[in-house]
Amino acid sequence: MGLICIVRVRGIRNIKPKIRKTLSLLKLNKPNHAVVYKPNPSLEGMLKVVKDYVTFGEIGKETLLKLIEKRGELGSKMAREIYTKEELEEIANEIVEKGKSEKIDPVFRLHPPRRGWKNIKLHYPRGALGKRENMEELLNRMM
Repeated sequence: MGLICIVRVRGIRNIKPKIRKTLSLLKLNKPNHAVVYKPNPSLEGMLKVVKDYVTFGEIGKETLLKLIEKRGELGSKMAREIYTKEELEEIANEIVEKGKSEKIDPVFRLHPPRRGWKNIKLHYPRGALGKRENMEELLNRMM
């Protein structure tokens, strides 16, 4: 099983405290922010709690590398300005193996998707929320 990318879709209005806390534990503080995690049972439980505010799905190593190149940051600098192509590939390998890397920030700030969200109140495939099969296609629209 690969990595799970989680993207926050909805904003802050009228969120229950448990959901707000879970979103902050996932480091998803604003809409259109994304994080990448290795799947585990505790993450699955957190995703059940926040399923009405995020969309998530599996991504491959190529998409992760593209995400790091285009939107990866370390502090206030872009990762592509600091690291070479080979170092970015090493960071992607480290994230695939360990689930995180100290050389890059864990949160990716993305653009809203081109052609927009379908509906931010309905679940996939009619809307934007919940588990989706084509997560890589969505990320390509947001980079």
